[in-house]
Amino acid sequence: SGNDNSEALPESIPSAPGTLPHFMEEPDDAYIIKSNPIVLRCKAMPAMQIFFKCNGEWVHQNEHVSEESMDETTGLKVREVFINVTRQQVEDFHGPEDYWCQCVAWSHLGTSKSRKASVRIAYLRKNFEQDPQGKEVPIEGMIVLHCRPPEGVPAAEVEWLKNEEPIDSNLDENIDTRADHNLIIRQARLSDSGNYTCMAANIVAKRRSMSATVVVYVNGGWSSWTEWSNCNARCGRGWQKRSRTCTNPAPLNGGAFCEGMSVQKITCTSLCPVDGSWEVWSEWSVCSPECEHLRVRECIAPPPRNGGKYCEGVSQESENCTEGLCIQDKKPLHEIKSQNIETASDIALYSGLGAAVIAVAVLVVGVTLYRRSQSEYGVDVIDSSALTGGFQTFNFKTVRQGNSLLLNSSMQPDLTVSRMYSGPICLQDPMDKELMTESSLFNPLSDIKVKVQSSFMVSLGVTERAEYHGKAHSGTFPHGNNRAFGTIQARNKATYIQNLSSISTTSELKTTAIFGHLGGRLVVPNTGVSLLIPHGAIPEESSWEIYLAITQKESSLQPEGTDVLLGPEVTCGPSEVSVSTPFALTIPHCAQVNSEHWNIHLKKRTQQGKWEEVMSVEEETTSCYCLLDPYACHILLNSFGTYALIGEPISDCAVRQLKVAVFGCLSCNSLDYNLRVYCMDNTPCAFQEVVSDERLQGGQLLEEPKLLHFKGNTFSLQISVLDIPPFLWRIKPFTACQEVPFSRVWCSSSKPLHCAFSLERYSPATTQLACKVCVRQVKGHEQVLQIQTSILENERETITFFAHDDSNFPAQMGPKAFKIPYSIRQRICATFDTPNAKGKDWQMLAQKNSINRNLSYFATQSSPSAVILDLWEARHQHDGDLDSLACALEEIGRTHSKISDITETEVEEPDFNYSRQNGL
Repeated sequence: SGNDNSEALPESIPSAPGTLPHFMEEPDDAYIIKSNPIVLRCKAMPAMQIFFKCNGEWVHQNEHVSEESMDETTGLKVREVFINVTRQQVEDFHGPEDYWCQCVAWSHLGTSKSRKASVRIAYLRKNFEQDPQGKEVPIEGMIVLHCRPPEGVPAAEVEWLKNEEPIDSNLDENIDTRADHNLIIRQARLSDSGNYTCMAANIVAKRRSMSATVVVYVNGGWSSWTEWSNCNARCGRGWQKRSRTCTNPAPLNGGAFCEGMSVQKITCTSLCPVDGSWEVWSEWSVCSPECEHLRVRECIAPPPRNGGKYCEGVSQESENCTEGLCIQDKKPLHEIKSQNIETASDIALYSGLGAAVIAVAVLVVGVTLYRRSQSEYGVDVIDSSALTGGFQTFNFKTVRQGNSLLLNSSMQPDLTVSRMYSGPICLQDPMDKELMTESSLFNPLSDIKVKVQSSFMVSLGVTERAEYHGKAHSGTFPHGNNRAFGTIQARNKATYIQNLSSISTTSELKTTAIFGHLGGRLVVPNTGVSLLIPHGAIPEESSWEIYLAITQKESSLQPEGTDVLLGPEVTCGPSEVSVSTPFALTIPHCAQVNSEHWNIHLKKRTQQGKWEEVMSVEEETTSCYCLLDPYACHILLNSFGTYALIGEPISDCAVRQLKVAVFGCLSCNSLDYNLRVYCMDNTPCAFQEVVSDERLQGGQLLEEPKLLHFKGNTFSLQISVLDIPPFLWRIKPFTACQEVPFSRVWCSSSKPLHCAFSLERYSPATTQLACKVCVRQVKGHEQVLQIQTSILENERETITFFAHDDSNFPAQMGPKAFKIPYSIRQRICATFDTPNAKGKDWQMLAQKNSINRNLSYFATQSSPSAVILDLWEARHQHDGDLDSLACALEEIGRTHSKISDITETEVEEPDFNYSRQNGL
């Protein structure tokens, strides 16, 4: 048979034993190694002839080696054929598939074909497609070493070596080498540290990858604190300490050392021992029948206290009262005079009691006069030792009545202020005493207790938040004072005290007002938080006392993982108020707005105290609307409650904006000067809290605050003081540079970060301080504040606190609360709520006001234009730029004609002139 016949044969012919050839051995796939040819063999029974066909062509007969034999069992002829395939033959073949061969066997009844055997040239390239990379892994962390072996035929098998010894994953359940050539150690152990090598091998060669060094480290952990030591002073003020060690566990293999202090110190006071002393002897008693009289004394002048010694000597004496003239069992000679002696003794006793009463009265009068002389300062320092630091208590008792700087001088609030101070308090300057006692925070409160924090807490850089507890008087606002507040005026103490009146003294910064159908605006002064109630949101003939508050205590909302609380927790209420149109709530935030780096969520606290997500800022929803400006978020809502903004960083480039501010003040030692550097969220309320704390400590803002872009890339923050004049000032050792871990900065949601630096001048004549304060994130943004100030208050410059001071207008009701006059607003709504051939014109109004997202929310409102204008009012609370709004309306194209038509037909000319005067 020839080529044509064999090509026409089917791939498989049903076998009939003893008729068609049956293959006893078929050719196998083979690999050519280097230049060595391979042998393909084929064996069939019964077979008259066998030939190989390669790549569809018959192999020449001369290239076959054939052997014949006879099967002893069946007596049938068995034929076995061999051919050689060379490297050159395979390389010269350029077909669509691999080089292949099969054999065809003939018998009397037909032919049979064997399987196709592929022939490939074996190789293994030198370079790994991916070498394993070294890692540093915490103990019990997962280790994954990736290895992609070199390209090869056949595919290389991978084996892992650790320190040149093969790894058998069958012997260690913690190790898995089956996953795509990778080495996986599920829980790292210290013994897993070492050099790992990936070995790739096939029939041609072996290859070694680069070695990867794996280090399993252990971060240090603190042991438990020891018990507090005994007070080191046997008598009076001293200190006691406790310690802990970084041994639970100890850091290994480069693991981080424990963060925090290994030793804590606190002040203590040991009661001084007082030795007892005898009082004077009593008078001699009456002579007894035994001719003796007695006298006694007690150890009470003073009695022994606090471990002091008891009096030495006897407490009772007796002696013969007749100088030996007394006769046993007979009356003594003095008995006839005993009655007279007893009468004289009673007179002496009553005289002594009278003298004691007079002495006590004189002492009471003296103490009273002394206390009155001290009350000129309006404060009674019960324990003067508290001035030197430590956990002590002041009782400030005021004596003045009435203060025009209070919210309402006629009201006497029941308010107790608890305040944590960092460092010792100085009241050496009479002006400072006047400041402490005459401020609106202290008068006319009946009793104020101030906790003074120890110097040890200062060394840790801990600043406690103010916590006030008291009864709130709703509906009261500042009055009788229209001067705008916004500067530090160091020389004028009265102005400084007046400025304190704008700082809240409750655990909530809170503003309250009564609103009706005309609506209005509610502002928490100098915090960036505001609430806009649109005209008509509250039904006619009804009114509500609405409040707006910022929670200053620790927020109940605890972000998860790397999530960040971006602004204050804000509450508006009461919750039972229902509004017919959305109100606008403005909350400041500290995120650098970028949807590629942040996913920002609005959350609301339920009545059960849990937090639930309202929406994502980028989400399309008709329940509420969030407009994110660079420094504030404006939210349109239909229900009152407690809201907060949470930021979820979705890349390392997410930026949390921090405001850096430097305050300074003289310490108790007149040669020392304290610099305090704050890194707080870039929100007005965070800055106001720091300003409030610093005012109470006598701190002065030394330089305009600057903005630091703090990235969520795990790098720490460094704060340092540089370029201190060398012969005028010196900085205390080990305090010139302080580093704060990333987590402390990024995850801090309640307390402003605060670092203190202590400077000392060599001479009291030095009154000027010039230096630099550098705040930088490692491998990130840096800000340098140039400090040039006088440490004398009467020479210090004034620095502005707040760009927009709104402390005088916390609440505005009715038309004066809105920038756009109501008549103009009505005309705009009538114009743009009407559809035209080009679509709903309110969409064009939204676009011109940079509102391009989630327009379906406005489509569900009865007047989309009114809601858009409410959002404009919320965004332009301070500038109120009506000219820009007018330009936006003119650009749309229908403004002039429509407003002119309405003016001619429905509105009187004076009203239209009024609107023109107001920018429209």
